[in-house]
Amino acid sequence: MPPAAYLCGMGAEEKEGVDPRRLRISDYTYDLPEDRVPQYPLAERDASKLLVYKEGNITEGTYKGLADHIPPGTFMVFNDTKVIEARLLFRKETGGQVEVFCVEPLDAEPSRAMAQQGAATWKCLVGGAGKWKTGTLVSETEGVRLEAQKTGQVPDGYEVRLSWVPANLHFAEVLHRAGRVPLPPYVRRAADAMDAERYQTVYARFDGSVAAPTAGLHFTPGILEALRERGVTTDFVTLHVGAGTFKPVKAERMEGHVMHAEWLDVTTAFVKKLKDARGPVIPVGTTALRTLESLYWMGVKACAGAEDLSLSQWEAYETLSQAVPAREALDGLLTWLKRRESERLVVRTQLLIAPGYRPRIADALATNFHQPGSTLLLLVAALIGEDWKRVYTYALDHSFRFLSYGDGSLLWLTGVWRPDALF
Repeated sequence: MPPAAYLCGMGAEEKEGVDPRRLRISDYTYDLPEDRVPQYPLAERDASKLLVYKEGNITEGTYKGLADHIPPGTFMVFNDTKVIEARLLFRKETGGQVEVFCVEPLDAEPSRAMAQQGAATWKCLVGGAGKWKTGTLVSETEGVRLEAQKTGQVPDGYEVRLSWVPANLHFAEVLHRAGRVPLPPYVRRAADAMDAERYQTVYARFDGSVAAPTAGLHFTPGILEALRERGVTTDFVTLHVGAGTFKPVKAERMEGHVMHAEWLDVTTAFVKKLKDARGPVIPVGTTALRTLESLYWMGVKACAGAEDLSLSQWEAYETLSQAVPAREALDGLLTWLKRRESERLVVRTQLLIAPGYRPRIADALATNFHQPGSTLLLLVAALIGEDWKRVYTYALDHSFRFLSYGDGSLLWLTGVWRPDALF
């Protein structure tokens, strides 16, 4: 049974009976002209335009001046996941070409999967699947012989066993040699050498994503240094972005949509740092926001004595009665980790953030402009309410570029930092 009431975004009035499961995705769409979706990034990362939404007002600048919009004492959180070369081209014995897109490891969590040697099993999308009914596909590239065998079917894809020689190579190295960068479906061109650098953040560290955390693509070492000089603290979490981030919402209401699950990986030291934050908390990108909010609800579960902290799609909404202050939740999470003598939390989250969700950690969000009718647009609407329409209309009217290689925004949830944000 859904709760009787939810708060519809920070700074929004309390609405009785608002249940995210009953939302119509048709209420969260807009017309996006094709010429607003760039096929290539700008020559300079920090030349991208920046829209700033604060206290209901909209202003604009460029990312080069981002630090001017961030108050000293802010804690900014980045996602340091690294995009893997997940697209593999194989040839059948008959000569036909088949593309295998590695979506998610099936026999290990991402960091371990990338370190596997000799063989690995992945959920894959297969281009030209009708051409590959049986048999083994083979690819030989840069001294690696890679074989693929389709061993079963899984939801929205196939189970594929990949094996390679030299067997002492880690899977990450195999992909680096044999694979291609998986550009988003709305970038209608083949990936080239430039994408290997530009579809990657400058701070990317841990292999595992099949899509970039694109809000971070605008950041440069110069911006990061300007933030430090401003008195802004920065740190990193890891959430490996899955292909589900591009999955369209086809159901009329959100209750019919299955949110994709993704792996998050954070250290105990990061959780301590987050708990001790005394200024605004700003995640860079929807993946970083999703990680922070997931940590809160995992802490709530830990406080309630849960052993399994993985988070299902609607679990946060169903356990509102168990909500505790954020620092208490983070303390509970730290206690859970200490009891297991663990310095890292590696777990899956399926949290869907939509209107009706009240953020527990974040005060603002740095993010790009998202596709119409997407779960990412729902997340933005959860943060700033109906003003998402004003923001997107402004961006369309003022020549902002959209989606992965487009421009970005800084969206303040309340306009001013809540002094009790983490209490």
